[in-house]
Amino acid sequence: MTLLATSPLDQELALSTVGSLLRVRDVCITDRVTNREIVHGVSFDLSPGRVVGIVGESGSGKTITCRAALGILPEHFAITTGTIELAGRDISELSRREWTDLRGSTISAVFQDPASYLNPSIPVGPQIAEVIRVKKKVGRRAGRAKALELLRAVRLSNPEAVYSQYAFELSGGMLQRVLIAAAIAADPAILIADEATTALDVTIQAEILDLLAELRERAGLALVVVSHDLAVVAQLCDEVLVMRNGYVVEQGPTEQVLYDPQHEYTRLLIAEHEQYGLERFLDEPGESDEASA
Repeated sequence: MTLLATSPLDQELALSTVGSLLRVRDVCITDRVTNREIVHGVSFDLSPGRVVGIVGESGSGKTITCRAALGILPEHFAITTGTIELAGRDISELSRREWTDLRGSTISAVFQDPASYLNPSIPVGPQIAEVIRVKKKVGRRAGRAKALELLRAVRLSNPEAVYSQYAFELSGGMLQRVLIAAAIAADPAILIADEATTALDVTIQAEILDLLAELRERAGLALVVVSHDLAVVAQLCDEVLVMRNGYVVEQGPTEQVLYDPQHEYTRLLIAEHEQYGLERFLDEPGESDEASA
């Protein structure tokens, strides 16, 4: 069983995958209330099957950058310079209807607090099935069958029971899996995981990271992983942006940034995270080559 449909993209999107699925160019975001620029010139490309990590302390601009890519900036925030292209389309030209069509089916997201994004008065399974019915234009029976398939795909041990449970009846790890199932229900090409493992214990966090890696490997899903945890980035990401006070202070291939950090702030982050197990994901340069020699 595949985790996503074998052809998750419509014709327009499939044509766009020759280049980037998501292209962010010199994006600046301003708070219109204070007239203060809070994100300063962020750029990155995301192609199919690739993972870009964005790290930095709280308030560094990570989440607001991703909200801009999702078209869900708070009302008083605006992109003032730069461009964001989604599946080859400038998002500034998208109508509200077009955004509604794209969210979930082209780009989707998983956030830190899954309970906040689930209706507490409706069992979680029907909520996933409703996403499928609306986005995929299928009937109730097909929607339920697909929802159960997704609950199995995200490694929930008893999907039939979970389908009928409410959010308050599930653990944090189970809720996060349910939210991932909902996020991939319409076969998006891009998934933004914004601090998706922060509130989980170490064991459950590792399981969620493995699940995201499986989605990438088996379905070609492109990921943006937002985290303050460099161990998460080291395990999952191909490229990393290090943000501080709205600026990207360092950017490049993950191995390069973590092995040979050029900015003082990146070195500080690495030093702080070494005690939390970062070294488990980083071999000494050349170590694997020597072992195989």
